[in-house]
Amino acid sequence: MSDMLSRVAGAPITWGADASAGWGYLMDPARVMSEMREAGLSATELGPDGFLPSDPQELKDFVAGYDMSMVGGFVPAILYRDKDMDADVQYFERASDQLAAAGASNVVLGPRSHYDGYDTEIDMDDDQWAVFLRNLRRFQDITEERGLQTALHPHWGMAISRQNQVDRLLNSCDVGMCVDAGHLFLSGVDPLQVVKDAGDRVLHVHIKDLTNEMAEQVRSGEVPFRQATIDGMFVPAGSGDVDLAGIIRFLESRGYQGWYVLEQDCSLTEDPAPGTGPIEDAKASVEFLKKVAATL
Repeated sequence: MSDMLSRVAGAPITWGADASAGWGYLMDPARVMSEMREAGLSATELGPDGFLPSDPQELKDFVAGYDMSMVGGFVPAILYRDKDMDADVQYFERASDQLAAAGASNVVLGPRSHYDGYDTEIDMDDDQWAVFLRNLRRFQDITEERGLQTALHPHWGMAISRQNQVDRLLNSCDVGMCVDAGHLFLSGVDPLQVVKDAGDRVLHVHIKDLTNEMAEQVRSGEVPFRQATIDGMFVPAGSGDVDLAGIIRFLESRGYQGWYVLEQDCSLTEDPAPGTGPIEDAKASVEFLKKVAATL
């Protein structure tokens, strides 16, 4: 029998915690942790810089206080140019120190672009790819020095999103992968095929769902990514068009022992009433995962 349900974590963005200016209301971290536990989650990602305690020991104690563990954290960096690289490296080192102290195994690296937002397409040329891969190796060294692994996260509107970019990445280096099913689907990429192509390099999985109808509005440029997210583009796991069950079944059949992180990006305007808001969707996602687990 698979132990898959014991490897389901939450991401603070599921409770609206995003560092973007003007994103929305930020819930108290203590309430977020409590609701994660109530939803049946046993671990969390780090969330945006400053959301959880910055001091590594305080972070470890804070998470342990909710009988939870830390499984990783999303850290964005521009890898295809050297400008401002020192600042990105410092942030990555700080986050890696936090995650290592808290007992995580992965740092999720987001290959962001230098453009604001997520609606300007990036297509690196050969020179930029060379810089990207050199800087990526530097970031991998940072995590390895701390006993961690780097899991690169293809992401809509970032430097790695489309099929040709994912393929070139896999063929050009040995970095581990964070497979975000929703972002790959949104980018027109089959996440199940990426899981198959990446093989043992899949270190971390973001469980994210959306409908193809909403995805098409973003792909066509009709609705900006951020506005679509605020409008509820991402839905509870199992209620969209992403083949999450197929991804999980394939991974479990191949002996995957990493985490599945519920990540349903949302934006809040106020503190939800007790028992309402993001926790309702999180519980629905957990129920879906229980049904998938019963088929393994």
